[in-house]
Amino acid sequence: MAVAVRGSRVGSGGGSMIRSFFSYRIFVSAMFTLLFLATLSVLLTSHPPPNDSVVDATGNAHVRRSFLAWQSDPVKTRLDLIYNQANNHIALVNAYATYARKLKLEISKQLKMFDDLAQNFSDLQLKQTYRAALFESDGPVDEDVLRQFEKEVKDKVKIARLMIGENKESYDNQLKIQKLKDTIFAVNELLVKAKRNGVFASLISAKSTPKSLHCLAMRLMEERIAHPEKYVDDEPEPEIEDPNLYHYALFSDNVIAISVVVNSVVKNAEEPWKHVFHVVTDRMNYAATKVWFKMRPLQGGAHIEIKAVDDFKFLNPSYAPVLKQLQSANLRKFYFETRAGNTSTDVHNMKYQNPKYLSMLNHLRFYLPELYPKLHKILFLDDDVVVQKDLTALWKVDMDGKVNGAVNTCFGSFHRFSEYLNFSYPLIKQKFNPRACAWAFGMNIFDLDAWRQEKLTEQYHYWQNLNEDRSLWKMGTLPAGLVTFYSTTKPLDKAWHVLGLGINPSISMEEIEKAAVIHFSGDMKPWLDIALNHYKHLWTKYVDNEMEFVQMCNFGM
Repeated sequence: MAVAVRGSRVGSGGGSMIRSFFSYRIFVSAMFTLLFLATLSVLLTSHPPPNDSVVDATGNAHVRRSFLAWQSDPVKTRLDLIYNQANNHIALVNAYATYARKLKLEISKQLKMFDDLAQNFSDLQLKQTYRAALFESDGPVDEDVLRQFEKEVKDKVKIARLMIGENKESYDNQLKIQKLKDTIFAVNELLVKAKRNGVFASLISAKSTPKSLHCLAMRLMEERIAHPEKYVDDEPEPEIEDPNLYHYALFSDNVIAISVVVNSVVKNAEEPWKHVFHVVTDRMNYAATKVWFKMRPLQGGAHIEIKAVDDFKFLNPSYAPVLKQLQSANLRKFYFETRAGNTSTDVHNMKYQNPKYLSMLNHLRFYLPELYPKLHKILFLDDDVVVQKDLTALWKVDMDGKVNGAVNTCFGSFHRFSEYLNFSYPLIKQKFNPRACAWAFGMNIFDLDAWRQEKLTEQYHYWQNLNEDRSLWKMGTLPAGLVTFYSTTKPLDKAWHVLGLGINPSISMEEIEKAAVIHFSGDMKPWLDIALNHYKHLWTKYVDNEMEFVQMCNFGM
């Protein structure tokens, strides 16, 4: 009875066992050990020696049976089967005990539970009643004692199977979970590596000059050299400085992109002759840009002024922080020296190492009042936008005394100031709200009179000088714009400016069709092979395919 009580206690404790992780290799070893013990037991009991054999279950119990007696007595055969079943379960629970011992899983509970179960089986066989009547007697087996022995063995077997079944299920589930985690870990390692390589390849594709674009610039330069008389600079038109017209600022070194922006504005303008474009490019692309618009003059009487950034003599290192910082050895090393480590250890920030983020052409937007001193308002456009509607209503927007009219980009916790600025820097933490909503560059209406009054270019210089060591923000013009135009930005309706066509494939066509300006922000620019194909047609329809050099340079439109 004491044995039965102990077995019941163990059985009730088995259901509350905590499942843990187990090693596949140890589990297989335990199963092979079990199989070996079971096979050995069958061999020993099926082929005993001709003389009396000795079966040692615990080191103390001895069973003496002759081969002929086992063959002739059905009751003794039944006893043999019961005895073997008990021995097999001893081996099984011992295997699990060894398994638990090796893995050190809940040693105080699980190991004791298996050891107790094995001891219950051994104690049952060592009971004096059963030993005398069943194992040590040379006479007939007492069937009543056998039935009692069989009942107790079956009770113990039931408990053992229940416990082993629960533990086996736990082992199997935990093994599957562990294998799944190992697989996830391995796949995640591959994913990180693939992302790193993808970012690197994407940056190379996005920031390198495509062959077709290089070809176009060269063809335009050849034309300029071959026919210099056709491209003599004309006198500036009076409309260029007329504040009553609609003025656009466009700064880019990409000829085809400039032409698309200008073409899309003109084609969608109700009164194109009232629109004036101020294009600034670098010295390398200046002549090519002028040749393009000489060969393909604007339709509808629109006006264009093309200048090189070098034409603005006030932009020098003593005045512009960006130009001064370009002379810094640390910044030149950061931007212009190839470091293999960056491609593997700083993937997230690789894009910030593009020198364009510190180029004067990119920061020219912060000097609009000085570039165009006679204008009151101007619309700034990036070179990766397409205009789909007449924009003249932007000049009529009530700015409420603000300087910058822009579309906010924040939603939920995304695109807040905390994403762009380093709020561990005391001055940033003091001056700005980390939850403040960010806005977008790319289509901005600027009140130049309010800008001059607020002296925001001086503010820009102040913050840009502080950020020489990149401690306030990483790089780029947006963080500089956020701090410069903080509290002086007027939110515009989101339909004016839809962003993300160079990075987000999930923008609905309904949203795109309603937008006045669509922006291919992101690395997948529409003039690149990596462009998102289902958006590319929105850009290519404004490409001047009748221009002979576009056809010759195989833009693949």
